[in-house]
Amino acid sequence: MAQREKVIFSWSGGKDSALALHELLRGGAWDVVGLLTTVAQQYQRVSHHGVREELLDMQARALGLPLYKAYIPADRPCTNELFEEIWTDALAPFRDAGVVWVGHGDIFLQDLRDYRERLLASIGMKGLFPLWQRDTGELLRSFVQLGFKAYLCCVDGKTLGEPFAGRALDEALARDFPAGVDPCGENGEYHSFVYDGPVFARAVPVAVGEIVMRDSRFYADLVPDSGQADKRMMSRADIPPIC
Repeated sequence: MAQREKVIFSWSGGKDSALALHELLRGGAWDVVGLLTTVAQQYQRVSHHGVREELLDMQARALGLPLYKAYIPADRPCTNELFEEIWTDALAPFRDAGVVWVGHGDIFLQDLRDYRERLLASIGMKGLFPLWQRDTGELLRSFVQLGFKAYLCCVDGKTLGEPFAGRALDEALARDFPAGVDPCGENGEYHSFVYDGPVFARAVPVAVGEIVMRDSRFYADLVPDSGQADKRMMSRADIPPIC
């Protein structure tokens, strides 16, 4: 039996990440050594998505995979150069341990894939894209049919709007999307947080809290759904800058 290739997965916590991880785990050819996520240090939330770091930790435990974090510091402007420095520094230990591949959930944005591959090549690594060029409508249907469950944690205010923030990602939601919205949100229409599915050992207990607007985007403050959870409502300042 051929030795499995090791891969570290660039994990956002959302739908595309979950589907791509599912593809890698079920194929048997890949050994996923862990998940790597960028987190805004000041806000303790996942970059772009605004999901609490606590929920990210719970998600990784439910998946049974090691979680590694690349922190965006609070004392420096959030520039592309800063991101590249932090990201490549976070990947370097995996490369040094012999991990060549970095998994991503990208589907059809060629410029983004090219950027990722150039950045990885600069440190001697390669990108792996299990969902590449798949039909996004079919991917969303597969997501639901496989038993994945998720909430929309962030939506674009122009293409979707506040009523979509915090909604369950299901077939009813897809039917409600306005014309021109990509089913998987590949053009930035929405981000999601996955809390259950075939790659999970157990569901992540999560509930939808307050909806907050920042920089033309609406964020659903997802909270751990337990008696001991901190269910304070977030303010506009709690949402991390897009980086």
